[in-house]
Amino acid sequence: MRRSVPGAGGERYARAMKLVRWLLLALVTGCGGGGDSPSSPPPATRPPVLEADISLLFMGNSHTSVNNLTGMVAAMVRAARPGRTVRAVEAPGWMFLDERAADAASLELLREGGWTYVVLQAQKYSSSGMFEYPIDGAVDLVKASRGIHAVPILFPEWSRRGIDETQRIYDLHVSIALREAACVSPIPQAWDLALSRNPALVLHAPDGNHSAPAGAFLAALVIAATMTRAAPDQLPDIAGFGIEPALQAELRSAAADAVRAWPPRQYCPGDP
Repeated sequence: MRRSVPGAGGERYARAMKLVRWLLLALVTGCGGGGDSPSSPPPATRPPVLEADISLLFMGNSHTSVNNLTGMVAAMVRAARPGRTVRAVEAPGWMFLDERAADAASLELLREGGWTYVVLQAQKYSSSGMFEYPIDGAVDLVKASRGIHAVPILFPEWSRRGIDETQRIYDLHVSIALREAACVSPIPQAWDLALSRNPALVLHAPDGNHSAPAGAFLAALVIAATMTRAAPDQLPDIAGFGIEPALQAELRSAAADAVRAWPPRQYCPGDP
């Protein structure tokens, strides 16, 4: 929540506090899976359950929540499946997957059923690469998703700015899919491709960890392609998210090449 400060020093105070928050975020990188978030998580209230032809449940932390990534995915799925209704629901709170697997409200929401896809983000990983975190919670959530006949999709995060960790993050999520079949979206590879082609792209937020709007849009393209099998470069422009058409075309190209090179359905080949 943003607080206002009265008086002449209010603006200076607000700017200083904003800088302090970003500096603290940059320091909190003890483990991956998103780290801390750039603002407070949404209230842990139960989202409304509505009927739709295609229902998307997202379980993650701030990497899923910021920049309305869930809304971007829903809009892209609608574009790929014209005439179908789509709803996207974000599970309450921001949690790592091991915490999510033990959270009663999240599990109740999952077990209601009716979900077409369940997107799982926020597996812990060691920022230094020197430690290993259990994947049992993620495996349990994949299994529970299959128990209600939803397709589980693992959401590996992009590498932090300036750090070569794409393969390690991706392989960690593949290890989950090898324990319990799940689709694995090649999101970090798509980011690497886009930045290798245009290093001036702003995909990271100022903290070097979270996404900027264009980065969230690129991740959403890969997730939507995982769901629909529609080639990202065949999608139309998506309005309403502040991404200019020329930039959208550049991001669609990177996403399309990523899903061709690292097929997201290779670890869930039998899923519809």
